[in-house]
Parts: sequence; C-alpha cells; structure tokens
Amino acid sequence: MNFSPWRIVDDCGGAFTMGAIGGGIFQAVKGFRNSPSGMSHRMRGSLTAIKTRAPQLGGSFAVWGGLFSMIDCGLVKVRGKEDPWNSITSGAMTGAVLAARNGPVAMVGSAAMGGILLALIEGAGILLTRFASSQFPTGESLLMQPNDQSSVISGL
Repeated sequence: MNFSPWRIVDDCGGAFTMGAIGGGIFQAVKGFRNSPSGMSHRMRGSLTAIKTRAPQLGGSFAVWGGLFSMIDCGLVKVRGKEDPWNSITSGAMTGAVLAARNGPVAMVGSAAMGGILLALIEGAGILLTRFASSQFPTGESLLMQPNDQSSVISGL
C-alpha cells in the first residue's frame, strides 16, 4: 500500500462520523439529565446539547483520524511494508503532535497513551484474526485429521 490522499480523507470522514454519532449519543444523555424536570424541557436540553457539542467532538475525532492516517501512510511509504508497528507508531506520533502545545511532558504522556492504545487495538485484532482462522481449518489441516468414520465402522 502506498500514500493515498483518498485513504486519508476516508479515515478523516469516518472518524468525524464516529465522533459525531458517539458524541451525539453521549450529549443526548448528558443534556437530558442536566435539564429542568419536565419532558419537553429535557428533550429540548438534550437536542441543544447534541447540536452544540456533537459537531465539536466529531471535529476533534476527525483531526485525530486525519493526522493518524497521514502518519500511517507516510510510515508505509518510508518503511515499504504495512504491519502493526506502523499503526502503533502512528498512534504514538499522533498523540505527541496533538499534545505539542502543552509541552514536552504532555507530548511524552500522550505519545505513550496513543502507542499503548493502538498496541492494544492491534493486539486484539491479531488475536481475533487468529481465533477466527482456527475456527475454519484449511485443506491441509483437514487432511491431517484422523478419519473418525473408520473407527466407528470398525467398532460395529
């Protein structure tokens, strides 16, 4: 895989959508709970909170997703291969860049959190892939299994 601006735009849009929907749900509950009693007040408060905060959260997610995708594509281009280390490094670098305004200590902390988070995500993906592939044996492993029907027939 090589550098693709369409992948970056796609990841940025997906991150915005995820942040806006997730933020909308969270803000709906928060706005409902923090409004005065009465269903009409609570519904209006919920809708106001969604309209106010969900786009901001979506934008924050989009910035993170776009920067992560740019760094990831750059690492794929520089290293010449696509593996979990690209994503882990991209998460760490994204965390560091976004925390740069808060100083070097914040950058190191955010880089560590980003790297750890992406390592957990990548590790879970690898485990899930291995688990799913073991559920469906390939042709070679089917040939290696003993024929259970022959023992049933000989036991008759």
